[in-house]
Amino acid sequence: MTTIAQAGHMLERARWAARAYADYDRATVEAIVSAVAEAGYAEAERFAAAAVAETQMGVAAHKVVKNQACSRGIVEHYRGEDFVTPRIDPARKIVEVPRPAGVVLALTPTTNPVATVYFKTLLALMTRNAVVVCPHPRAKQCSADAARVLAGAAVAAGAPDGIVQVVDEPTIPLLEALMADERTDVIVATGGTGVVRAAYSSGNPALGVGPGNVPVLVDATADITAAARRIVDSKAFDNSVLCTNESVLIAEESIADSLRSALTRAGAYVLSDDEAQRLRAFMFPDGHLNTDVVGRDASWIAGQAGLRVTPKTRVLVAPFDTVITEEVLAHEKLSPVLGFTTVADAQRGIRAARAVVRIGGAGHSAAIHSENPHVITEYAAQVPVLRVSVNVGNSTGSAGLETNLDPSMTIGTGFVGRSSIGENLRPHHLLNWTRIAYNSDPAVTMPEFGGISPWRTPAGPVPVYPRASNDPAAGQPVAPVRSGTVAGGSRPLDPTLDALRAELRKLVVEELAQLIKR
Repeated sequence: MTTIAQAGHMLERARWAARAYADYDRATVEAIVSAVAEAGYAEAERFAAAAVAETQMGVAAHKVVKNQACSRGIVEHYRGEDFVTPRIDPARKIVEVPRPAGVVLALTPTTNPVATVYFKTLLALMTRNAVVVCPHPRAKQCSADAARVLAGAAVAAGAPDGIVQVVDEPTIPLLEALMADERTDVIVATGGTGVVRAAYSSGNPALGVGPGNVPVLVDATADITAAARRIVDSKAFDNSVLCTNESVLIAEESIADSLRSALTRAGAYVLSDDEAQRLRAFMFPDGHLNTDVVGRDASWIAGQAGLRVTPKTRVLVAPFDTVITEEVLAHEKLSPVLGFTTVADAQRGIRAARAVVRIGGAGHSAAIHSENPHVITEYAAQVPVLRVSVNVGNSTGSAGLETNLDPSMTIGTGFVGRSSIGENLRPHHLLNWTRIAYNSDPAVTMPEFGGISPWRTPAGPVPVYPRASNDPAAGQPVAPVRSGTVAGGSRPLDPTLDALRAELRKLVVEELAQLIKR
């Protein structure tokens, strides 16, 4: 089991790696990121199956999609964006130099474990940060295995030893120690409300997100057949473990019967009032969600509730009358169970969606199926969320997998949701910019900065973290790199960099000595 002392050594090692990596140039960083993404992509299927086996949540085929989207897909999405080179604005006489955060503590959930490990690791590496992954205890094995694959690929491609690390045996005291440690530069928290609040209370900078409880409105102008298919596909995607999945379906009464029929044809089962009551009793036995249902198949949930449905049933649609806090079906369910209510018109539908978000999911996301731009605009303006998916399943829509939003496993809820970010988490959140600002007087000129970079192409073997002789990991091999070159290249040794590395090792040894004294 990882002890708090060992966790401190992990952070020290990450800090050393982050300092070394912060001097890498753009070409080297992009090569490392590409190698890590490809390593994750190659293992997408294996880790999808491992995640389902360990957590008993979700659908392996759908987790493959997420793993691929959060490996090669992330790199493709940000291809061409530069998080390394200084930016020059001659008109404003400002030069901006990127400054990485340093050590990123990545908290990953049980619902989307491997995809989130991939996602946060790649964002950290794109921005020249080190990352320490702390997985949810119920997904620790698949998460740790995935992180180690990425770490090996990073070092083999030229990254410093220790740039990606993972806590093998996460515990609450250990997590609290990692979050509060001064060597943690930023916490990126994805998980339950308690975890996110703890991150914000740690004393270190934190990027946390809030829970979802997504309303979806289908108005009278919608393509009913397409809307039903998209909603069922989205709700069934990975058995609704994405926090962007639809929670409550709101339909105008004029099209409600047609929508019920279309939902049935798409693979949903619409419950009777009596069946819905039996489902409530099983899923919310004491007024709170029975977590056994999270990420389970619709047919399994139905069987546990004493309901008879076919094994091919993808989603259970449970009708209820009014969106109020006391109605448990109006709360987040993280399972292929969809609350369903009808309204007289679109205006009442917007008010119902507002009520759903007041119950839970403030700032998160909402969906609408409509061809009326006036209704869509009012829906977006009145429902207090920061992303609205239109005519697309929200699971993949607000997550950026089937829209042009930034693809993300971490959904910011902004001020209304008590989150530090309002966008989908992206690389830009993991670095700051130092601004060189010249005198605005036209008489004071700014020289040409084009082509100047403070970073360099690393030369020689991958930097190896200097371990104490009594460190249990001291004898572990690192990825072999041919002497005199960086992995994947043929760059000659630079004597000045050799001297720099020697000085860095000296500084690290001094820091380790201070660490041991604490």
